[in-house]
Amino acid sequence: MATSRVLQSFFKQMSRPTGVVGSSTRRQLSAAAASAANKAHSLPDLAYDYSALAPVVSGKIMELHHSKHHQTYVNNLNIALEQYAEAEAKNDVAAMINLQPAIRFNGGGHVNHSIFWTNLCPGGSEVPSDLLAEIDATFGSLDKFRSTFNARSAAVQGSGWGWLVLNKANGKLQIQTQPNQDPITGDVVPLLGIDVWEHAYYLDYENRRPDYLNEIWKVVNWNNVAERWHAAKE
Repeated sequence: MATSRVLQSFFKQMSRPTGVVGSSTRRQLSAAAASAANKAHSLPDLAYDYSALAPVVSGKIMELHHSKHHQTYVNNLNIALEQYAEAEAKNDVAAMINLQPAIRFNGGGHVNHSIFWTNLCPGGSEVPSDLLAEIDATFGSLDKFRSTFNARSAAVQGSGWGWLVLNKANGKLQIQTQPNQDPITGDVVPLLGIDVWEHAYYLDYENRRPDYLNEIWKVVNWNNVAERWHAAKE
């Protein structure tokens, strides 16, 4: 969770127009980058074995997804943050700007996957009653929520994510999709993320993304989603 907070702070500053970076923004970016770079990010351990989500997600996919894909995001994030700190020390604003896409992509990949692993558990879990009531009030029913979520996530062009988020501006749950590894930022808090990059499902489902989305609900850890929802409302 600390990793997410540090990177979210950095992403918030990076969301400003790329071509306009004033001294105040540079200081904020530098502070966020230094905070992130001082503690090299690492691959989080899973709370379950690679094979524990089978047959919904095979052990082979989990091993590749976690130990190869996620590890690559972590490695490249640490490299980019180190380069950013060096550029900042030289007051090389052009280099700092040029590094922002790499930090956003790899940092987003790290944050998104770190949430994703905790959103899953062997056998899944029941939706806690208070969260279920909120889903019913917002979307009509759990089935309607899943149907809408699946349709929007299946429609993501290329690679990306489907998210259940809390909009802190109005206190409402909403569905949001993000391209590539773009992180959830601002007043919108991620609660549940489903990875729809092909590397998340292709070995098991080939090009059948809708089938993957239908099955993934069998291993969703709704207790974790509810914990995130309660924390976001505080």
